[in-house]
Amino acid sequence: MSSIPPSDVIHVMAGVLVDPAGRVLLAQRPPGKHLAGAWEFPGGKLEPGESASAGLARELREELGIEIGPGEALTRVPWAYGAKRLLLDAWVVRHWQREPQPLEHTALQWAAPAAVELAQLAPADRAILQALRLPPRYPITPADLPPTAADACAAMLREALAHGERLLQLRLPRWPLEQVRELAALLLPEAKGCGALLMLNGDVEGARALGPGVGVQLKAVQLQGTGRPLPWNQPVGASCHDAGELARALALGADFATVSPVAVTATHPDAPALGWPAFAALAEAAALPVYALGGMGEADLPRARALGGQGVAGIRGFWGGGFQGG
Repeated sequence: MSSIPPSDVIHVMAGVLVDPAGRVLLAQRPPGKHLAGAWEFPGGKLEPGESASAGLARELREELGIEIGPGEALTRVPWAYGAKRLLLDAWVVRHWQREPQPLEHTALQWAAPAAVELAQLAPADRAILQALRLPPRYPITPADLPPTAADACAAMLREALAHGERLLQLRLPRWPLEQVRELAALLLPEAKGCGALLMLNGDVEGARALGPGVGVQLKAVQLQGTGRPLPWNQPVGASCHDAGELARALALGADFATVSPVAVTATHPDAPALGWPAFAALAEAAALPVYALGGMGEADLPRARALGGQGVAGIRGFWGGGFQGG
């Protein structure tokens, strides 16, 4: 992503403090301020000529009374509150001196990322939390699996969970809808046990019926309206191909999106690929985490991350020739 936002955009630094137990620090906005009562990651405006690291250190000193060690960039979220345009620049901080104090906030709280209620966060901060807790890889089941391969598919997904995958999409267009739901129900206890999420492809009603631990990956044709299709404790992904679809995904309250096709795929060799420069531009402008999809494999992960993506999603690059875990 570009390092300098346009002059009419307010560059805001946000500190994601992570303690040794993996909890994050949230601060509650005080009365009288915009979004009073909402929880956020502490931070504030970057001053003219100030570097990101210096601005973050200064803001956390002023707001929390701490001195921080080096941080690492997590994500950058473009956001608009009415006419006010922000670039929220979030960095993870794991080392600091002194106990944080609410010098400019009503209260502070430590919470495991998975336990934070998204609805309580300021809207722009939700994308920061999702970038923190979403994994870098998003495997999708092969579409050509027949209904008779249910046992083999279950075994494949269990192996993925055992290898550390924490976000799996069940995209099985040849299966009856109820059979896909039964597979998700079968795997759900194991997925919950390791903190993984199962995503149903396009099946909002199935996700609602199965409850927490199961989400939906919306198809592009489903990106209509402005109401979130699932409760905040169930993830919503969106399948996007351009900036317009990403904007509609955000309006629906989606937690993340896939952007495709980044490269030419074996299943659609004649479909024009976006290419990495276009993916980078879409990821930079998106106000939610974005996965690169289409011709992706494990080797593409560093590039997707370097260009501002959450990571890579894929089918053949993850399952072909055996599961490629890590």
